Formats: sequence, structure tokens, C-alpha cells
Amino acid sequence: MYNRDLTFERSWNKLLQHLEKIIGKKPGDLNAILFLIGTQELGQGKRSFSKEEKQDLMHIAICKVLSYSGFYELEGLDEDGWPHWKLIKNLPRFDLLEQEKLLKIQVLEYFEKEFDFRF
Repeated sequence: MYNRDLTFERSWNKLLQHLEKIIGKKPGDLNAILFLIGTQELGQGKRSFSKEEKQDLMHIAICKVLSYSGFYELEGLDEDGWPHWKLIKNLPRFDLLEQEKLLKIQVLEYFEKEFDFRF
């Protein structure tokens, strides 16, 4: 278990370093990375977002990364080009630390599958 956790932490830190090179600063936390993923998935380029839109971008990211484990499925885009997701199966009941770890694992998978990033 310890070795697997150490490998996971190394992979996560490698991702943070990679993102720092790309965006010019190290993402502060998981939420910052989810915001980046949401922006990427929206595909409307760099622009200003309202507070509500930022929350929606994070929701898009969470749905996208959890879709790799079959929790969500893309329903389609609305008239403004925003993706909408459908819950396929309920998420397991986790405490906050377990939820964060699940999301981080799925974020790593996102970067592997979408950008062929190897850890």
C-alpha cells in the first residue's frame, strides 16, 4: 500500500510540474486543475468567466474525469456549446480525503488519455 501511495504522489507531483511549465505557474490545488480541465473541455479558449461559470467548468471537469470510470456519460452540448453530463452510476460513499484521491487518480488518467502524458 505504501509503495502504491508513493507512486501516486510522484505521479501527481510530476503532473503539477508539467502544468507549471505549460501555464507558467504551479496549480495551487485540485480545484485549479479541475478549472483548467473544464476550460479545456469547454473549448472556448481563454476568456473571463463569472463565478457561476467557474463552478460549471469545475463540474464539467469532474464529470469528464469520472466518465473514465463509468460514472458519467456526455449527453451533448447546449446551444452555447457547454457540455452536459448524465450520471450513469452512483459514486461510492467516500470521506473527503478519499473523494479527493479518486478525483486525482482520474485527473491523472485524463492527462494520460487526452494528452498522452506518461507518469
